[in-house]
Amino acid sequence: MAGGWARDGAVQDQIDDTIADAVKRARADMPSGEAAKYCVECGEEIPEARRRALPGTRTCVACQSAHDANRASAGFNRRGSKDSQLR
Repeated sequence: MAGGWARDGAVQDQIDDTIADAVKRARADMPSGEAAKYCVECGEEIPEARRRALPGTRTCVACQSAHDANRASAGFNRRGSKDSQLR
């Protein structure tokens, strides 16, 4: 059931597009190649299990967690806000 001028299924299409964009972004950010033995950020040794699980990794868990926490979401706001629609 769509509301207003939207066709049926438009909301689900927006949700599907948002998920597809997030998956593409995550795949593009995945490291590849041979993993580093030491973290490029802090110099600590990267555990063997992490290097096997994530080929191409360059950072330890702590540095990667800090990097992920500082990352800003750079996606489309497909819903928009009421304020932006009223201007």
